[in-house]
Amino acid sequence: MNDSAAVGREALRQQQLLAAIAAGNDAQDLATGLGDTPARQQRGLRAYRINAAVSAERALAAAYPTVAALVGTAPFAALARDFWRQRPPERGDLGEWGAGLPGFIADSESLAGEPYLADSARLDWLLHSASRAADAPEAPPALDALATHEPATLRLHLRPGTDVLASAWPVVSLWLAHQPGEREPGDDGDRFADVRSALAAGRGETALVWRDGFAARVEAIERDDADFTRALRGGASLAAALDAAGDGFAFDRWLVRALQARRILILESMEST
Repeated sequence: MNDSAAVGREALRQQQLLAAIAAGNDAQDLATGLGDTPARQQRGLRAYRINAAVSAERALAAAYPTVAALVGTAPFAALARDFWRQRPPERGDLGEWGAGLPGFIADSESLAGEPYLADSARLDWLLHSASRAADAPEAPPALDALATHEPATLRLHLRPGTDVLASAWPVVSLWLAHQPGEREPGDDGDRFADVRSALAAGRGETALVWRDGFAARVEAIERDDADFTRALRGGASLAAALDAAGDGFAFDRWLVRALQARRILILESMEST
């Protein structure tokens, strides 16, 4: 057998193994034409499935730490395995896998008693995505054009990974309650006080997510801030973004906070593009 035939044979073996892992095929089918015995294939499949399930659980736990904390270790492991079986990875990088988990949770009858869980998952994924966003210059942007150009001719670009999530649930408070280091030692008894208060009042929260250096950040923002941010993300001019935010929006206050948090990537003059 020449080298190209051997490579083709191994590629076929791997393709069939991956298909079997996802579909739960019998080893007898895989052994046919590959020169392996069903017993040997079964051992290989078992090892692949165990390793893949463990890797999937770890990958999802890293991407969805709030969800993992809310549901508990064993239930989250079962959720991860179920999600992996129904929506297996399509790429080799498991860090890119898992975007569909919030919808999967929302459709789950067994999790219907925790209606805030899907939005908590959405926030977790936005933070995970922000942490993997493209690097951006650390130098503060030049903003001289704000004094010399009309807002209709300017466009503010936010750093990669910036996003907004509006929820009917207190997703930011839930996230903060599960962050290590956010509370004083011995203060664990009160860490869910804000969450309980928000849930009792039926108060939702809008989360702003962005990347600051190597860390993803989140904070609760008001509706006008969210509308302004969405408009900027959609490529609107500064004037159009201000219109979207409404008359009560304080751009000067937003600008100071955005500069302090390093959210702005660049101020662009549309006249030169």
